[in-house]
Amino acid sequence: MDQALKSSPSCGSWPYSAPPRGDAVLRRHLGWMAVGGLSLASWAARAGDEPVVAAAGGGLRHRELPATLTRVPQTLLAIAHSEEGQRELGIQAETEVGFDEALRKAASGWMLWRNLPEKEQREAIARAETAVVGEVRRRWGGVAANRLRQLELQGQGARAFLRAEVVDHLAITAEQSSKFDALFERSDRALSQVRSVGNAGRAQRQAAMARIRQGESEVSKKLLSAGQQSRWLECLGAVRDTPAFERVLPMAPELVDSGVWVDGGRKARLVDLRGKVVLLHFYAFQCHNCHANFDVYQRWHQTLRDQGIEVVGVQTPETDAERDAGKVVAAAKKAGFEFPVLVDLKSANWEAWGTTMWPTVYVIDRRGYVRHWWMGELRWKGAQGDQEIERLAKRLSA
Repeated sequence: MDQALKSSPSCGSWPYSAPPRGDAVLRRHLGWMAVGGLSLASWAARAGDEPVVAAAGGGLRHRELPATLTRVPQTLLAIAHSEEGQRELGIQAETEVGFDEALRKAASGWMLWRNLPEKEQREAIARAETAVVGEVRRRWGGVAANRLRQLELQGQGARAFLRAEVVDHLAITAEQSSKFDALFERSDRALSQVRSVGNAGRAQRQAAMARIRQGESEVSKKLLSAGQQSRWLECLGAVRDTPAFERVLPMAPELVDSGVWVDGGRKARLVDLRGKVVLLHFYAFQCHNCHANFDVYQRWHQTLRDQGIEVVGVQTPETDAERDAGKVVAAAKKAGFEFPVLVDLKSANWEAWGTTMWPTVYVIDRRGYVRHWWMGELRWKGAQGDQEIERLAKRLSA
């Protein structure tokens, strides 16, 4: 085998899955919290026969979430990007294109933020949240902006009790705050023991986080007085199951055209592919792990294109040979690629997308939102990444 094709760490040679070392710690923590599986939505449902609805946020004066309040998750952008969240704001099909562009502008750096240190990442997200709320207020008025803030609080769950305006509005005492701090510190300690390795590790961590958040809601209910619980539910307006909102990431960055495409003619612009689902993959032709995915890309192109699903490749160089456009084109033809392949000679797209591993596959929906990404081999040690992506792509294109 060519030495350049042998697996290397930079090509994404990581173990696909490993048992999370923190499972025992997590189980002990969940037992300590006596989790009853009570979500915020079920909490609200048990509070009365009818959903609690507040026309103006229950009198709470919403403030921007400080980036320094690191124990409170930043949920506003995810809710604004989700279809469920947009329906709650009253965004209609005839206005969604304008809103999409507003979100693209506000969160234009999101693909890069994910690689920043936590402090810088939170600061960037906080600025984007402010911009999105301002855009919603300008386009749809104060009621829609207030509803977005309500959903933000719902997404934060019990962690919202650390926000200064919530503390003031509910008259949370110093003793209660101390108990909340202890609860969240213990949760964070348990979660830190759960490994997050690759795609499987990410799913395991998200599942652990969801169980912990449910437990926090149950314990927090016991820490609040009946009056505080009532005022809190009024602050939330109509309660929705925000954790169940489908994961929708920011708008995909437009491709930077280097002027070099594998067949010299078939180019692809994401704006022109609006209305179709796009499977965009980054690869390097001398990367061993990338080669393991090649037959999948070709199969997708041959079997899914009639369903409105397009495959686009971006060859970003890792080695000197991969910076030779002629060799890139020859290698793509040898692999039998029949879909458009952009030769990203200066790594402009790699940098714009914040990609860190060869290979990486992104799923882009018909409106241009990134819905999912997969890093590394799609079928590493029994993984079913190719099937997972196919199922999502078919559903999004239906």
